[in-house]
Amino acid sequence: MMRIDALLARYGYCSRREAASWIRAGRCSANGETAVSPAAKVDPREVLIDGQPVEFPDGLYVALNKPTGYICSHAEPGRLVLELLPERWSRRKPAVAMAGRLDKETSGLLLLSDDGNFIHRMTSPKSHVPKTYAFTTTAPVPEEAAALFASGELLLEGESKPCLPARLALDGPCSGTLVLHEGRYHQVRRMLASVGSPVRTLRRTRIGTLALEDLNLEEGAWTPVNPSLIAPAR
Repeated sequence: MMRIDALLARYGYCSRREAASWIRAGRCSANGETAVSPAAKVDPREVLIDGQPVEFPDGLYVALNKPTGYICSHAEPGRLVLELLPERWSRRKPAVAMAGRLDKETSGLLLLSDDGNFIHRMTSPKSHVPKTYAFTTTAPVPEEAAALFASGELLLEGESKPCLPARLALDGPCSGTLVLHEGRYHQVRRMLASVGSPVRTLRRTRIGTLALEDLNLEEGAWTPVNPSLIAPAR
Protein backbone atom coordinates (compact mmCIF):
# COMPACT_ATOMS: atom_id res chain seq x y z
CA MET A 1 0.00 0.00 0.00
CA MET A 2 1.19 3.54 -0.72
CA ARG A 3 -0.13 7.08 -0.74
CA ILE A 4 -1.78 7.94 -4.02
CA ASP A 5 0.30 11.10 -4.47
CA ALA A 6 3.45 9.00 -4.00
CA LEU A 7 2.09 6.49 -6.50
CA LEU A 8 1.56 9.15 -9.17
CA ALA A 9 5.15 10.30 -8.73
CA ARG A 10 6.63 6.78 -8.45
CA TYR A 11 5.17 5.67 -11.77
CA GLY A 12 5.93 8.88 -13.63
CA TYR A 13 2.44 10.33 -14.09
CA CYS A 14 3.18 13.67 -12.42
CA SER A 15 5.18 15.17 -9.58
CA ARG A 16 4.01 14.67 -6.02
CA ARG A 17 3.20 18.39 -5.86
CA GLU A 18 1.00 18.11 -8.95
CA ALA A 19 -0.84 15.06 -7.63
CA ALA A 20 -3.44 17.11 -5.74
CA SER A 21 -4.72 18.71 -8.94
CA TRP A 22 -4.95 15.29 -10.63
CA ILE A 23 -7.02 14.02 -7.72
CA ARG A 24 -9.28 17.10 -7.65
CA ALA A 25 -9.92 16.57 -11.36
CA GLY A 26 -11.17 13.03 -10.64
CA ARG A 27 -8.45 11.38 -12.69
CA CYS A 28 -7.64 8.71 -10.10
CA SER A 29 -9.73 5.90 -8.66
CA ALA A 30 -9.12 2.85 -6.48
CA ASN A 31 -11.39 -0.15 -6.01
CA GLY A 32 -13.98 1.56 -8.18
CA GLU A 33 -14.15 4.72 -6.08
CA THR A 34 -12.80 8.11 -7.14
CA ALA A 35 -9.86 9.19 -4.99
CA VAL A 36 -10.45 12.36 -2.96
CA SER A 37 -7.27 12.70 -0.89
CA PRO A 38 -3.58 12.65 -1.87
CA ALA A 39 -2.89 10.85 1.42
CA ALA A 40 -5.23 7.93 0.68
CA LYS A 41 -3.43 4.57 0.90
CA VAL A 42 -3.97 2.38 -2.16
CA ASP A 43 -2.73 -0.82 -3.78
CA PRO A 44 -1.14 0.16 -7.12
CA ARG A 45 -2.66 -2.93 -8.73
CA GLU A 46 -6.16 -1.65 -7.95
CA VAL A 47 -5.69 1.93 -9.15
CA LEU A 48 -6.93 3.44 -12.41
CA ILE A 49 -5.43 6.64 -13.81
CA ASP A 50 -7.65 8.28 -16.42
CA GLY A 51 -9.51 4.97 -16.52
CA GLN A 52 -6.39 2.89 -17.23
CA PRO A 53 -4.48 0.55 -14.89
CA VAL A 54 -1.13 1.69 -13.54
CA GLU A 55 1.63 0.67 -15.94
CA PHE A 56 3.86 -2.14 -14.63
CA PRO A 57 2.95 -1.76 -10.93
CA ASP A 58 5.26 -4.66 -9.98
CA GLY A 59 8.25 -3.36 -11.90
CA LEU A 60 8.98 -2.56 -15.53
CA TYR A 61 10.67 -5.25 -17.64
CA VAL A 62 10.64 -4.78 -21.41
CA ALA A 63 12.57 -5.92 -24.44
CA LEU A 64 13.28 -3.46 -27.24
CA ASN A 65 14.44 -4.16 -30.79
CA LYS A 66 16.96 -1.33 -31.07
CA PRO A 67 17.57 0.09 -34.54
CA THR A 68 20.96 1.40 -35.57
CA GLY A 69 21.37 5.15 -35.25
CA TYR A 70 20.12 5.30 -31.65
CA ILE A 71 22.35 5.77 -28.63
CA CYS A 72 22.14 4.41 -25.08
CA SER A 73 24.09 7.17 -23.34
CA HIS A 74 23.84 10.93 -23.06
CA ALA A 75 27.61 10.99 -23.53
CA GLU A 76 27.21 10.36 -27.26
CA PRO A 77 25.60 12.64 -29.84
CA GLY A 78 22.39 11.35 -31.38
CA ARG A 79 18.87 10.19 -30.61
CA LEU A 80 18.43 8.37 -27.32
CA VAL A 81 16.90 4.90 -27.18
CA LEU A 82 14.47 6.26 -24.57
CA GLU A 83 12.80 8.29 -27.33
CA LEU A 84 11.39 4.98 -28.61
CA LEU A 85 9.57 4.39 -25.31
CA PRO A 86 6.60 6.10 -23.62
CA GLU A 87 7.76 9.49 -22.32
CA ARG A 88 6.25 8.81 -18.90
CA TRP A 89 8.78 6.04 -18.25
CA SER A 90 11.61 8.56 -18.08
CA ARG A 91 10.07 9.90 -14.85
CA ARG A 92 9.64 6.57 -13.04
CA LYS A 93 11.39 6.16 -9.70
CA PRO A 94 13.61 4.19 -9.57
CA ALA A 95 14.71 5.25 -13.04
CA VAL A 96 14.44 2.96 -16.04
CA ALA A 97 17.90 1.64 -16.97
CA MET A 98 19.35 -0.58 -19.68
CA ALA A 99 20.75 -4.03 -19.01
CA GLY A 100 23.85 -3.68 -21.15
CA ARG A 101 24.20 -0.92 -23.71
CA LEU A 102 24.49 -1.20 -27.47
CA ASP A 103 26.54 1.32 -29.41
CA LYS A 104 25.02 3.57 -32.05
CA GLU A 105 25.77 1.25 -34.99
CA THR A 106 24.71 -1.96 -33.21
CA SER A 107 21.10 -3.11 -33.41
CA GLY A 108 19.06 -5.79 -31.72
CA LEU A 109 17.86 -6.96 -28.34
CA LEU A 110 17.97 -4.49 -25.46
CA LEU A 111 16.45 -5.05 -22.02
CA LEU A 112 15.19 -2.18 -19.87
CA SER A 113 13.94 -2.20 -16.30
CA ASP A 114 13.46 -0.11 -13.16
CA ASP A 115 14.59 -3.08 -11.05
CA GLY A 116 18.22 -2.52 -10.06
CA ASN A 117 18.70 -6.13 -8.94
CA PHE A 118 17.52 -7.38 -12.31
CA ILE A 119 19.83 -4.98 -14.17
CA HIS A 120 22.78 -6.16 -12.08
CA ARG A 121 21.93 -9.83 -12.64
CA MET A 122 21.75 -9.33 -16.39
CA THR A 123 25.05 -7.46 -16.62
CA SER A 124 27.35 -8.95 -13.98
CA PRO A 125 29.88 -11.48 -15.34
CA LYS A 126 29.29 -13.45 -12.13
CA SER A 127 25.75 -14.19 -13.30
CA HIS A 128 27.00 -15.95 -16.45
CA VAL A 129 24.09 -14.68 -18.55
CA PRO A 130 25.08 -15.32 -22.19
CA LYS A 131 24.58 -12.66 -24.85
CA THR A 132 24.64 -13.68 -28.51
CA TYR A 133 25.70 -11.34 -31.31
CA ALA A 134 25.35 -11.92 -35.05
CA PHE A 135 28.03 -10.17 -37.11
CA THR A 136 29.45 -9.64 -40.54
CA THR A 137 33.02 -8.48 -41.12
CA THR A 138 34.95 -6.67 -43.84
CA ALA A 139 37.62 -9.40 -43.92
CA PRO A 140 37.49 -13.18 -43.37
CA VAL A 141 37.66 -14.36 -39.78
CA PRO A 142 40.64 -16.71 -39.24
CA GLU A 143 39.67 -20.26 -38.29
CA GLU A 144 42.01 -20.14 -35.29
CA ALA A 145 39.96 -17.26 -33.83
CA ALA A 146 37.43 -19.70 -32.34
CA ALA A 147 40.09 -21.42 -30.23
CA LEU A 148 41.62 -18.10 -29.19
CA PHE A 149 38.29 -16.64 -28.07
CA ALA A 150 37.38 -19.84 -26.21
CA SER A 151 40.72 -20.00 -24.40
CA GLY A 152 40.07 -17.10 -22.03
CA GLU A 153 43.52 -15.78 -22.90
CA LEU A 154 42.64 -13.00 -25.35
CA LEU A 155 43.95 -9.71 -24.02
CA LEU A 156 42.43 -6.66 -25.67
CA GLU A 157 44.51 -3.58 -26.29
CA GLY A 158 44.68 -1.28 -23.29
CA GLU A 159 43.42 -3.92 -20.82
CA SER A 160 45.23 -5.96 -18.20
CA LYS A 161 42.65 -8.72 -17.72
CA PRO A 162 41.94 -11.29 -20.46
CA CYS A 163 38.43 -11.71 -21.83
CA LEU A 164 36.31 -14.48 -20.40
CA PRO A 165 35.97 -17.51 -22.70
CA ALA A 166 33.61 -16.74 -25.60
CA ARG A 167 32.05 -19.01 -28.22
CA LEU A 168 32.59 -18.14 -31.88
CA ALA A 169 30.62 -19.93 -34.61
CA LEU A 170 31.21 -19.04 -38.25
CA ASP A 171 28.58 -19.57 -40.93
CA GLY A 172 30.73 -18.07 -43.67
CA PRO A 173 34.15 -16.48 -44.12
CA CYS A 174 32.85 -13.08 -43.01
CA SER A 175 29.82 -13.88 -40.85
CA GLY A 176 28.84 -15.76 -37.72
CA THR A 177 27.83 -15.43 -34.09
CA LEU A 178 29.76 -14.69 -30.92
CA VAL A 179 28.46 -15.55 -27.44
CA LEU A 180 29.82 -13.51 -24.52
CA HIS A 181 29.34 -13.72 -20.76
CA GLU A 182 30.53 -10.19 -20.05
CA GLY A 183 30.04 -6.75 -21.57
CA ARG A 184 33.20 -4.74 -22.03
CA TYR A 185 33.35 -1.55 -24.06
CA HIS A 186 32.79 -2.40 -27.76
CA GLN A 187 33.89 -5.92 -26.92
CA VAL A 188 32.69 -7.79 -30.01
CA ARG A 189 34.13 -5.17 -32.33
CA ARG A 190 37.47 -5.15 -30.50
CA MET A 191 37.73 -8.94 -30.37
CA LEU A 192 37.13 -9.34 -34.09
CA ALA A 193 39.41 -6.44 -34.94
CA SER A 194 42.16 -8.10 -32.90
CA VAL A 195 42.21 -11.03 -35.36
CA GLY A 196 42.13 -8.76 -38.41
CA SER A 197 38.38 -8.88 -39.09
CA PRO A 198 36.74 -5.48 -38.51
CA VAL A 199 33.00 -5.59 -37.97
CA ARG A 200 30.73 -4.45 -40.79
CA THR A 201 27.36 -5.08 -39.09
CA LEU A 202 26.51 -6.18 -35.56
CA ARG A 203 23.22 -7.27 -34.00
CA ARG A 204 22.45 -8.70 -30.56
CA THR A 205 20.07 -11.60 -31.09
CA ARG A 206 19.74 -13.24 -27.67
CA ILE A 207 20.11 -12.54 -23.95
CA GLY A 208 19.93 -15.62 -21.76
CA THR A 209 16.99 -17.68 -23.00
CA LEU A 210 15.29 -14.67 -24.65
CA ALA A 211 15.69 -14.67 -28.43
CA LEU A 212 14.84 -11.65 -30.53
CA GLU A 213 13.39 -13.80 -33.30
CA ASP A 214 10.80 -15.23 -30.89
CA LEU A 215 9.51 -11.77 -29.93
CA ASN A 216 8.34 -10.80 -33.44
CA LEU A 217 9.29 -7.17 -32.86
CA GLU A 218 9.75 -4.64 -35.61
CA GLU A 219 12.75 -2.35 -35.23
CA GLY A 220 12.00 0.33 -32.66
CA ALA A 221 9.19 -1.70 -31.04
CA TRP A 222 9.08 -3.05 -27.48
CA THR A 223 7.21 -5.70 -25.51
CA PRO A 224 6.88 -6.71 -21.83
CA VAL A 225 8.92 -9.75 -20.78
CA ASN A 226 8.95 -12.08 -17.78
CA PRO A 227 12.30 -11.50 -16.02
CA SER A 228 12.32 -14.92 -14.34
CA LEU A 229 12.25 -16.66 -17.73
CA ILE A 230 15.25 -14.79 -19.18
CA ALA A 231 17.85 -15.99 -16.71
CA PRO A 232 16.55 -17.65 -13.55
CA ALA A 233 18.33 -16.58 -10.36
CA ARG A 234 21.32 -18.80 -9.62
